[in-house]
Amino acid sequence: PYYVNTNQDVFVRATLYYPDPNLMLFIDTCAVSPNPHDFTTLSYDLIRNGCIRDPTYRNYYSQDKKIVQFKFRPLSFLRRYSAVYLQCRMAVCNKYNYYSRCYQGCMTRGKIVTSN
Repeated sequence: PYYVNTNQDVFVRATLYYPDPNLMLFIDTCAVSPNPHDFTTLSYDLIRNGCIRDPTYRNYYSQDKKIVQFKFRPLSFLRRYSAVYLQCRMAVCNKYNYYSRCYQGCMTRGKIVTSN
């Protein structure tokens, strides 16, 4: 468990541990929920289909494409629940395939929108 107060940031770092240097990691979707087994009934999207949904979400750039880092502040959920759980869906792509999901960015209604 990672303990935070209501006004504290949660820092997340995911690393792909695989020896192939041509791979990269991309965050497609991340959500928080008070139930570790149910991320559909009651959940809050931080990122959905590569699009940032939460105003407190901040990306941290990493030169190593096998590392993704971000922070967020789970304000509303921590006020109502004593614990929240984070679940993320990530894509692993060839970093030289510019048509892969990793390079498509934010996807809304079938359109491709690039985001920073």
